[in-house]
Amino acid sequence: MVYLNLFWSFFQIGLFSFGGGFAAMPLIQNQVVDIHGWLTPAEFADLITISEMTPGPIAINSATFVGTQIAGFGGALVSTLGCILPSCIIVSLLAWVYKKYREIVVIKGVLAGLRPTVVALILAAGLSLLVMSFWGQDNFIWDIASIDFIAVILFVSGLFVLRKFKLTPIFVMLGSGIIGGACYLLI
Repeated sequence: MVYLNLFWSFFQIGLFSFGGGFAAMPLIQNQVVDIHGWLTPAEFADLITISEMTPGPIAINSATFVGTQIAGFGGALVSTLGCILPSCIIVSLLAWVYKKYREIVVIKGVLAGLRPTVVALILAAGLSLLVMSFWGQDNFIWDIASIDFIAVILFVSGLFVLRKFKLTPIFVMLGSGIIGGACYLLI
């Protein structure tokens, strides 16, 4: 019965958590703390910390952690499967619909209209991160005194290395992290 509860709880989280990991946190808290009492609020805070520190989406990391805490390896497997199954079903259905109807002029028009929108959303997120990195806040303020010049230098040099030497972004991020950590510790 505990496996079914874990599966169903994380299936609901996977089905209704639109907007990414932070949007999923209230759903996760509702299921694991409020409804089932699997974790205390303090343990839930630890869960979020651990989920943020480990690679991967918060919901999947949470499902694996809670499943392990409640029912061991089997619980982790069932919880994680419950969390990812809704996405797999939805993407499979969308792929089938796309494959079947992709030649329809209206569908081609909708997809053509979505492409620039997706690019704009990615660009907006990137610019938001850039402003936050350079100025340390969400609002763009033309104040040269508040610019984090270490962040600017790291960004420009990282972009240069990526474009000039065609290195893997992982290595550039690792190098930037090491250099940035050393710079911020020394300054």
